[in-house]
Amino acid sequence: MPANNVFHLGITRDQLQGAELAIVPGDPARVERIASQMDNPQFLNSVREYTSWLAELNGKPVVVCSTGIGGPSTSIAVEELAQLGITTFLRVGTTGAIQEAIEPGSLIVTNASVRLDGASTHFAPMEFPAVSSFECTEALVSAVRSESADYQVGITASSDTFYPGQERYDTVTGHVIRRFRGSMEEWQALGVLNYEMESATLLTMCAASGLKAGCVAAVIVNRTRQEIPDESKIAEAEAIAVRVVVNAAALLLNRE
Repeated sequence: MPANNVFHLGITRDQLQGAELAIVPGDPARVERIASQMDNPQFLNSVREYTSWLAELNGKPVVVCSTGIGGPSTSIAVEELAQLGITTFLRVGTTGAIQEAIEPGSLIVTNASVRLDGASTHFAPMEFPAVSSFECTEALVSAVRSESADYQVGITASSDTFYPGQERYDTVTGHVIRRFRGSMEEWQALGVLNYEMESATLLTMCAASGLKAGCVAAVIVNRTRQEIPDESKIAEAEAIAVRVVVNAAALLLNRE
């Protein structure tokens, strides 16, 4: 039975005013910026990594709630939002591309993820695919095209860790365990587009639970060229991704 209130997010079903769609960035600082792109934005709550706002698109309520970094905290946000009546989740974030042709400032729409996390295995065995819903992917691609933005649709490597799981050696030890040494080259050879840290959990969890989910990310660095993003390009790339996810949400709501 769906709950009226939840343990971590500190919000209630009544506050969501019947919302069935949520936009879920990782960063709490992005929540207000996303909500402000819609009508009647209003703050709901902020506790730990979870900041929640409510807004409207075409007269329909939409929740914007941050998930924090990584699969475990994402799973909590998604579970509790689902308990409050959310059935569709659109993730928006930033990412590092690993294919040479992908330019910073472009967008990646994830239709499936390599499950390099642990949280997703708490919802389905590793043989179960981390896949987006067709409706969400279609809406995100339509929204990207309306922006005339460069984009790719494809597979994302989704890791629980930022450093070893994404084969970064610029750490205090410089050590990457055997499992991940050479892993980026392998993902490149298999056509994987990028790394991020939440989509495997989100997509597995939603697919296994009868929920819908999609993911779009702004490319802020291409790791075949450099590891440190160009700060001057991050804000612009993020702004495009936010417009895309809001427009995709509007498309999905208009189909209901």
